[in-house]
Amino acid sequence: MDSDEALLASWRDGDQRAGRALFARHVDRISRFFFSKVSNGVDDLVQRSFLALLERSRDLPAGVPVRAYLFGIARNLLLRRFRDEYRDGRHFDELSTSVADLGATPSVLIDKRQQLQVLYAALQALPLDLQITLELFYWEELPASEIGSVLDLPEGTVRSRLRRARQLLAERLRALGPAIAEPTLADLERWARELRDRIGRS
Repeated sequence: MDSDEALLASWRDGDQRAGRALFARHVDRISRFFFSKVSNGVDDLVQRSFLALLERSRDLPAGVPVRAYLFGIARNLLLRRFRDEYRDGRHFDELSTSVADLGATPSVLIDKRQQLQVLYAALQALPLDLQITLELFYWEELPASEIGSVLDLPEGTVRSRLRRARQLLAERLRALGPAIAEPTLADLERWARELRDRIGRS
C-alpha cells in the first residue's frame, strides 16, 4: 500500500487516482472531525480541506505525517469559520469557547444509551481545542506528537492538555448526568470510541 506521502506527491504531479485514493483513506476521519462541531456545510469544509492539502503539499514539514497536516488544515478552516461567525462583536477563543457556546450544537447523534448522549453533550461543552485534542487522541488514535503537529504545540503541552481535557470532561459529565457513576479512565476511553463509531455511521 502506498504511503500517504507517496500518494500526495503523485497527486501533486497530476495523478488523480492517487488523489482519490488519499481522499478515500482519510475522508471519514475529516468528515467526523467536522460533524461533531458544525451543523451544516460539512461537505464543503471537507472538500476545502483536501484542496488546501493539495495546494500546500510542498509545504509539508519534514517529519509531520500527512494525516496530522490534514487535521491541522481542517482545524484552521474550522477556526476561521467560527471567527467569521463571531464578527458581531462577540469574542471567540478556541481555548475558552465551546461548540455549545456557539449555539449551533450539531445533533448527529441519536442514541438511547444515556452514557453516550451525556458524553456527546459534555464533549461539546469543552473549549474547542480541548474537544479537538480528545477527539484526535481517542477517536483518531493519534499520538501526542502528531496532535502537537495539528495544534502547533510541543508534545509535552499536548499531554498537559489531555490531562486537563479529561478533568474537564469528567466535570461536565457529573454536571450533565448526575445519575451516572463517576467514570474511570477506562470508561471514558470505551465510551469515546463507541461515540466515534456512532458518529461515523451518521
